[in-house]
Amino acid sequence: MECRISDKQMSIMDKLGILTDAAKYDVACTSSGTDRNGDGTGMGNAIKAGICHSFSGDGRCISLLKILFTNECIYDCKYCINRCSNDVPRASFTPEEVCRLTIEFYRRNYFEGLFLSSGILYSPDYTMELLYRTLFKLRREYNFQGYIHVKAIPGANPELVRLTGFLADRMSVNLELPTAEGLKKLAPNKHRKNILAPMRLIQNGITESKNEVAVYRHAPSFVPAGQSTQMIIGATGESDFQLMMVAQNLYDKFSLKRVFYSAFVQVNEDKELPALPGGPPLLREHRLYQADWLLRFYGFHAEELLDENRPNFNVLLDPKEDWALRHLECFPVEVNRADYQTLLRVPGIGVKSAQRIVKARRSANLRFEDLKKIGVVLKRALYFITCQGRMMYNTRIEEDYITRNLLSVKEKLPAEAGGMSYQQLSLFDDVRFAARQQGISQLG
Repeated sequence: MECRISDKQMSIMDKLGILTDAAKYDVACTSSGTDRNGDGTGMGNAIKAGICHSFSGDGRCISLLKILFTNECIYDCKYCINRCSNDVPRASFTPEEVCRLTIEFYRRNYFEGLFLSSGILYSPDYTMELLYRTLFKLRREYNFQGYIHVKAIPGANPELVRLTGFLADRMSVNLELPTAEGLKKLAPNKHRKNILAPMRLIQNGITESKNEVAVYRHAPSFVPAGQSTQMIIGATGESDFQLMMVAQNLYDKFSLKRVFYSAFVQVNEDKELPALPGGPPLLREHRLYQADWLLRFYGFHAEELLDENRPNFNVLLDPKEDWALRHLECFPVEVNRADYQTLLRVPGIGVKSAQRIVKARRSANLRFEDLKKIGVVLKRALYFITCQGRMMYNTRIEEDYITRNLLSVKEKLPAEAGGMSYQQLSLFDDVRFAARQQGISQLG
């Protein structure tokens, strides 16, 4: 039987403790991508360059108020801590409570935006309507003009999703698992078509809104920061190649801003779930984020990075190094003549350093000393480039030789991928927050 306490018996702080903890496995919550200046009548603003003060090593935003509206759920997904068959404390906010928490915490400078997701309470329509009412109240009654990221509930009435989109900066629909087969196995109550339908609706709404704003300056914006999604990795047996192909298709077909990858964390005991003797596959998650970066900013395609004969990344190397070692016929690259797209494929050369190289070589031939000043990571790049026809050292263009040398280069990895346990920063870890807790609890 569920550990269910009446909402009337719970303080707002009790609910906050339950519902922030319940939201920690949802990582699809970056905040950059939209500009909204306050008009002087309300509170807050949204900054395109990123309203968040801090990010974790793999890009996760950690300064949004990230909560579930409710952790009650009618579904029984085998991987989810909030599934209906679990005996866990349950709680639900009201729209008014979410609004007052947001405003009070914003005034205390704990965050500059809201990330709101939810379990499915009674039905998708009922839950989506609650989220819409919350955002409407927050925007119209409390005049909050800061950043809001809200989940679209699969299976909900499209009109409710559309109306919510005019109030949010970013929306996301979690893909949950990479394949329909995996979803059927571990989340039998969810259906792939119900997940993809709101993705398409949001995409079409964004396109229509951009066209309207181009004609009518003051036309309302629909999800101006775009949409994102999240995939759980390691819960089912998909290869890295399959994951990258799914991500590629999502970017191509739905114009997503970002795909997030969440290492499977075993929070339930179930025969259908994999055993994880080494813990969550956090290093694999990190490599997938790096590969995703290559798709979005470096001009790579999923089928270039991996294939059916080599379906997984070498976790000891970053994906660009892994690709370069399998395509040594493309190297070495002459930095004074190579085009921008070719430079981007060189390990140790990023987007900014490639741009600087193209700009700097207009006035003079570049030397290795110049490349170091520009920001090229020579300890990785030296095996793949020449300057004025010469390599930095007399090195062999051989896969085994270069691999050994690259493995000797210490790579900066996210803390959690280096052996730390899975954790999320919490408001309750802040002593200042604890000191003010009593005052805020009076909101309830």
